[in-house]
Amino acid sequence: MGINVDLTTVWAFIIAFAVFMYVVMDGFDLGIGILFPTFKVGEERDQAMNSIAPVWDGNETWLVLGGGGLFAAFPLAYAIILPATYPLIIAMLLGLVFRGVAFEFRWRDPRHRPLWDVAFSLGSFVAAFTQGVTLGAILQGVKVANQAYAGGWLDWLTPFSLLTGAGVVVGYALLGATWLVWKVEGSAEVHARRLSLFAGMGTLIAMGAVSIATPFLQYEYWRRWFDMPGVLATAQVPLVTAIVAFLFFRYLRRGATAVPFLLSLALFALGFAGLGISLFPYIVPDSVTIWDAAAPERSQVFMLVGTAIIMPIILAYTAWAYWVFRGKVGTHGYH
Repeated sequence: MGINVDLTTVWAFIIAFAVFMYVVMDGFDLGIGILFPTFKVGEERDQAMNSIAPVWDGNETWLVLGGGGLFAAFPLAYAIILPATYPLIIAMLLGLVFRGVAFEFRWRDPRHRPLWDVAFSLGSFVAAFTQGVTLGAILQGVKVANQAYAGGWLDWLTPFSLLTGAGVVVGYALLGATWLVWKVEGSAEVHARRLSLFAGMGTLIAMGAVSIATPFLQYEYWRRWFDMPGVLATAQVPLVTAIVAFLFFRYLRRGATAVPFLLSLALFALGFAGLGISLFPYIVPDSVTIWDAAAPERSQVFMLVGTAIIMPIILAYTAWAYWVFRGKVGTHGYH
């Protein structure tokens, strides 16, 4: 599969990068919310919340960049995908709102802290699950007629989309658990390490199930993964995934702290690479390519100038924030 590098391709990679950054950076704090009920009330939960307090809000910058970039650079795709997934997008945004409100109010309203803890966990689960279902809905294909969405209100609801939804929930739980292995201490770290083991196995099972099911959705997916000579390249993705998974469990059992989280990120990167193999150059599978959906060239150039300025700034302040708040976190904050 050749890649013709032009302005539209550059924008496709920018948006893909923004989405990936959102998935891995907001994924671990959503994962902490998903796992939150399993931690003991008090010190364990407080450590978990403190570990993401300095960074969780900034992580969602990438969601704004990815969604805004899709609207600006590929307006046709935006106009098709949004109507096809409106219930999911609305549910995701409500989940993120509940998660954000609960995060702030559990400290300021300790009398109702159990209620805010439930809202935090439920909002995180809903946001993660709807993101996964949205991914499945796009992968399985969207009905398009006359360059507009032509399907129904619930076309996204299929066994495959529910599978991808569950897979993203488990994957985010893995990111959250391994982040806590790195950041918390005491009984919270012991519990997070145990959760990481189960979440790691669940993530690999989910990745395998989705990988097996995806080629049967469309012949184009099958051809890209299994036709010669392309299979010689695509086969490297599952091979490297197996190696990373082996290293993950090995370092987790050895008591490593940061390495399991970094290897979890590598698993997500490999999954993302697999999505790229299946989808590119389609932005709406089998209907609309990135060139079909692209904005006029002048608009892309104008936006690219702004992105070239703002993206390094985002990367710089993100890196600085993570550097400042490096190390373990206690009940009362970082030390």
